[in-house]
Amino acid sequence: MTEKQTRPITVALVANGDLRLSANQSCWAEQEKMEAALRTAVERSNGRVRRAHEFDPGKRHGFIDSQKMGIEVFRSLDPDVPLIVAEAVWQYSQHILPGLYTHRGPILTVANWSGTWPGLVGMLNLNGSLTKLGVPYSTVWSEDFRDPRFEERLDRWLNDGKVEHDQSHVRDLDLLALPGEERRIGRAAAEEFRAAKSIMGVFDEGCMGMYNAIVPDELLHELGVFKERLSQSTLYHYSLQVTPNEAEAVFAWLRRKGVDFHLGDDEAESLTETQVLAQCSMYVAAVRLASEFGCATIGIQYQQGLKDLLPASDLVEGMLNNVDRPPVLDSCTGEILYPDEALPHFNEVDECSGLDGLVTNRLWRRLKFSPETTLHDLRWGDWYQVGEKREYVWVLLISGAAPPAHFIDGYRGASSLRQPPMYFRKGGGTLRGVSRPGHVVWSRIFVMEGRLHCDLGVAEVVSLPEQETRRRWVETTPEWPIMHAVFQGVTRDQMMARHKSNHIQVAYAPDEKQAHRACRIKAAMLSELGLKTYLCGDVNLK
Repeated sequence: MTEKQTRPITVALVANGDLRLSANQSCWAEQEKMEAALRTAVERSNGRVRRAHEFDPGKRHGFIDSQKMGIEVFRSLDPDVPLIVAEAVWQYSQHILPGLYTHRGPILTVANWSGTWPGLVGMLNLNGSLTKLGVPYSTVWSEDFRDPRFEERLDRWLNDGKVEHDQSHVRDLDLLALPGEERRIGRAAAEEFRAAKSIMGVFDEGCMGMYNAIVPDELLHELGVFKERLSQSTLYHYSLQVTPNEAEAVFAWLRRKGVDFHLGDDEAESLTETQVLAQCSMYVAAVRLASEFGCATIGIQYQQGLKDLLPASDLVEGMLNNVDRPPVLDSCTGEILYPDEALPHFNEVDECSGLDGLVTNRLWRRLKFSPETTLHDLRWGDWYQVGEKREYVWVLLISGAAPPAHFIDGYRGASSLRQPPMYFRKGGGTLRGVSRPGHVVWSRIFVMEGRLHCDLGVAEVVSLPEQETRRRWVETTPEWPIMHAVFQGVTRDQMMARHKSNHIQVAYAPDEKQAHRACRIKAAMLSELGLKTYLCGDVNLK
């Protein structure tokens, strides 16, 4: 414990929320419980909490729910007061970034630790956004806001205005010696990547307030990557031009492959064949648009706008990221587009993931590995006995679809469930499964100090009993694909302290030895491209 102030320290508290009213209303009760526990913890540390905005009886929640409201809240807030951002749920970082950008007092981001109420996911996105913006902050998290480690860190922030965490698992590649042959492969891959010049198709930027997921154009240009800004309205229009026969052919292909569609008749609550066929049309339209504009990778915004016109894009995204996927023909020439290739898709228009996925796709093909890659949410985790060791097993869970090549038994191990009506009025199916055991290279590209950085390491995907997998699905979102991951040489708290996003990129290697080798080569490639690169955890150096 640090020596406490003799007089109570007054801190302001803000709660940032969703843009969607239904989500804010559904999540408000949990936010209230979290704030009550946090307020008690602050008082135990000789502090007092003053909420900077009130509960809105008309909206039936007390979240900041727009950038407009966020600016208004911060106008009346002392810019020098210590400030806590308390998060028990997903939040749109853009709502409060204008206020945090000019706030002079110490900032503490605080999250619960829950699979059901993803405050830790929202906080990681806010942390990544603040990092990109160059705003200093401290961060803490807790399951019950009474554990000694949390209380010690909260007490330190109240007295010193900052909290530091152990990040000894992070190693600067510039200070490490990689095998010469691997550096040569990475250098050659980087030179080829930059010389090829690639187009990144962006179907509207800034999904769900993720400021950290927007990469400034000039940083991409240095790597030979250039954005083609496409509109979701264009995707909608192209989807309407796809013939019923073309959509039905995609649906039939998926059923032949063994995907289990959980269909019903109620459009409001169930996944229906009409919804799936609309998704199949969107898939054909996305491939054709990508080809028309010469895109090497594309990202669909996923939420605002398109969700009010079409079913969710998730089924589309899972197929795009898979090499084995339904063929799409050019509407004029009849030629198959992107034959025998994945068309890397970056979910939620996370451009950091888009760059990472494209780099990985090119390098994995050079290494003759299966090139399927996807992002996941760093959603939650729990301890479990894996063989002879008790491990912290993370739940990686992307919000709707992963490539079937990642699943146990591929397409036959895949199912499609309706996206939750709270978020998707028009429904749409996911592409879910349990990720197969093996070793993956994980990574995250992020913007810090005006340049691109990347953390990467190795994780083992483990197999858990069906009952435990079901428990973890129920604790989180059972409609979405799941990966049980053990990060090698990185503790839970180290990952939380360092990771600059709610997202993490993964790609399989043939075995553990090859995963470490691929991780080193990818690090060399990224470094040669100009990214500040770090190896995290137990990545072997030879």
